[in-house]
Amino acid sequence: MKKEISAGGIVTFGNAILLLRKFNGCWVLPKGKIEAGETRVEAALREVYEESGVHAKIGKYIGEVHYNFRNTRNNEMVAKTVYWYIMYAANMNHTNPQKEEGFVEARYVEFNNAIKIAQYDDERSMIKRAVNLLELNN
Repeated sequence: MKKEISAGGIVTFGNAILLLRKFNGCWVLPKGKIEAGETRVEAALREVYEESGVHAKIGKYIGEVHYNFRNTRNNEMVAKTVYWYIMYAANMNHTNPQKEEGFVEARYVEFNNAIKIAQYDDERSMIKRAVNLLELNN
């Protein structure tokens, strides 16, 4: 089984989290593969910018998730690990979803709504973890 390592961000502004809507209607968090010579933090910041157009500042590391999926291009099983970070956006004004990756919208969504509409259980659990940490710090 092929292994894949990624990093991503739960990007916040006030009480909202940045979500990306894919062409199929699914709402997801920005994340992507760590490139050779890149740290997890560098990859997370780069992927957030590439997929959403948002320049974010790194916050706290909040955990990792592991899952398996089938790559439909070559029918290969992949064991994926994703490292997640809380990030902070300076404003909500500038987003630019990466159309080449199938993203059609980038939007800040209020914490509780983000938890409800995020497509995947692992991403919902990371959003909940981030919200709990952010609320503890307020």
